[in-house]
Amino acid sequence: MSYNIAIDGPAGAGKSTIAKAVAQKLQIIYVDTGAMYRAMALFMLREGVDPSDGETISGRCREADITIAYEEGGQVVYLNGENVNACLRTEEVGNMASATSAQPAVREKLVELQRVLAAKEDCVMDGRDIGTCVLPDAQVKIYLTASSEVRARRRYKELLAKGEKCDLKEIQKSIEERDYRDMHREHSPLRQAEDAVLVDSSDMTIDEVIARILELCRRRAAGRDDEEGRAADGDAPKGGA
Repeated sequence: MSYNIAIDGPAGAGKSTIAKAVAQKLQIIYVDTGAMYRAMALFMLREGVDPSDGETISGRCREADITIAYEEGGQVVYLNGENVNACLRTEEVGNMASATSAQPAVREKLVELQRVLAAKEDCVMDGRDIGTCVLPDAQVKIYLTASSEVRARRRYKELLAKGEKCDLKEIQKSIEERDYRDMHREHSPLRQAEDAVLVDSSDMTIDEVIARILELCRRRAAGRDDEEGRAADGDAPKGGA
């Protein structure tokens, strides 16, 4: 059985950065599900599809062939045979991804691929509904969040570092609007799984967040080993009345 870690949370919480680092520390695969949804969004943008036209999105998503490869230790996302890693992190693509990911046909197609990957490989997977929908049996579940103000400042600094002009208030407004859409969509809304551990990174450094998650992984692993040991000795709790 593969070992899976699910990290969910709102946009800008640092899920991808943390998930990559945790996967590297544990020497397992990182699956960036957000990049897969962004690739689908990029396809729709290139095709000129209206983000509010759910019927067209559902129909056209079948034309997008999205695959993942691991090259030189990193994840590469291919859209119809094209490496699109460099095109996935714009605000336009992010906003379109929020709209297209709410469509059942889009989610069904990508979730199937994600589950196949997780069944074959030990991995860390991050997204909006990994612990609640995609990998409900993941051994470790994290809900990573931060205040909208903190997430906006982080994004603002990233864009400035890239030389892009941006407005902090507009970024925060965009983040809050995406939060609302993600939390209120009909299918697989963003929420904390009942057995997920909440990690609020608002006042934490990246290293502190990574250390917190690695400690949770160690605790869960130790608990599982204890349970397996008791079962082998015939001391495991028995079910039934």
